[in-house]
Amino acid sequence: MIYLTEMLGLPAVDSQGQGLGRVREVALTPSEDLRRVSLFLVGKRGRQFEVPFDLVAALSSDSKTGLRVTVPAAELNVYDPSAIAVGEDGVETAHLFIVRDLLDQQIIDVDGRKVVRVNDVHFQEQSVAGGQEFRVAEVEVGLTGAVRRVFQGVLPSAVLRAVEPWLSRTVIPWDFVDLIETDPLRRVKLKITHDKLARLHPADLADIVEELAPAEREAIFESLDEAVSADALSEVEPKVQKAIVESLDTEKAADILEEMDPDEAADLLAELSDETSEEILEDMGTEEAREIEELLEYHENTAGGLMTKDFVAVAEAGTLDSAVEALRADREVAESTNTIFTLDDHQRLTGAIPLAELFLSPPSTQLSEIKPMRLIFAHLNAHENEVIELFDKYNLLSLPVIDEDYHLAGVITADDIISVLRARK
Repeated sequence: MIYLTEMLGLPAVDSQGQGLGRVREVALTPSEDLRRVSLFLVGKRGRQFEVPFDLVAALSSDSKTGLRVTVPAAELNVYDPSAIAVGEDGVETAHLFIVRDLLDQQIIDVDGRKVVRVNDVHFQEQSVAGGQEFRVAEVEVGLTGAVRRVFQGVLPSAVLRAVEPWLSRTVIPWDFVDLIETDPLRRVKLKITHDKLARLHPADLADIVEELAPAEREAIFESLDEAVSADALSEVEPKVQKAIVESLDTEKAADILEEMDPDEAADLLAELSDETSEEILEDMGTEEAREIEELLEYHENTAGGLMTKDFVAVAEAGTLDSAVEALRADREVAESTNTIFTLDDHQRLTGAIPLAELFLSPPSTQLSEIKPMRLIFAHLNAHENEVIELFDKYNLLSLPVIDEDYHLAGVITADDIISVLRARK
């Protein structure tokens, strides 16, 4: 194993023993190989030579040996940062420069569910026909890499390696590294999909997003599908939510908000300028936009402003089996609900049945027989403090909200109340 910090600054000589300068940069070509070092840049006095991996005779962390090249300097290309690299097949290629594009950059530690900064990169050495090959093994994000960078060149590599066991060593295998690409003209996608990010819990993904810079947050939400983005956005702090949505184009923002609960989407749009909100609503589906617009009519500190219109309601004259069928018919809402509501012939609220009750009686049981005798509800204009008191007093998981005619207008969930209380901190 050899470290990037050990490579940088090593002397380089050509096949005739002529000094080429020192190692300044190491590059991969992801389109060819995601791990193999494809190019070294060596130079001095402002001029750098390109040394392809297959022209490396030897490379050692020993400052006396350094990097040896198999050809004379005259056969090496002088590095031109403005030139466009072209592969053997004639197709344009792009390099990932380790120092420029990876060192000190923020990456996502998917397993650790956090954002970390790269302090060093570890390479494995392999012998190949005619020379050596170096492949990226892992990135160092702990104290060891930071200390190595500070003292590399000041203390011998052997001394630094002897100290390593006493320091905190934190590495991430290269397979788990997910680069955040904020500048596609400068950086290279590693062809690593965001599947691992998408599998994170939305709360963990939200924590990661909140640690990133604005451009990197945008890059994350541009790369994830709308459903995953919606779940994560729901967990993000309101100020960060607003910044993220404002950074996205309105069509992308509309697609994400369509996947959010209507009450959460309405709260978010209420924080945006009227012009931005209108543009996003225009790009949304008609039904979703209508639901959100209705919620926006209520003050945010009232029951109407807290409620969602995602609920399942059935006729109280029906049976338990009909209630189950109603849940199956709206699977998306059913996944996030804990109560089914009953209505009379005039669509007025008559009961709130916990889902557990549906499994404790025969399918033919009338809903009117199993609905609780006590019905707790709030009116649309009830203040949020009154709503919080009801949840606390009766240990509610959900609370129906009714209009002046006792029609079911929406539902407030315990999650909504938790969000309100967190916002007050």
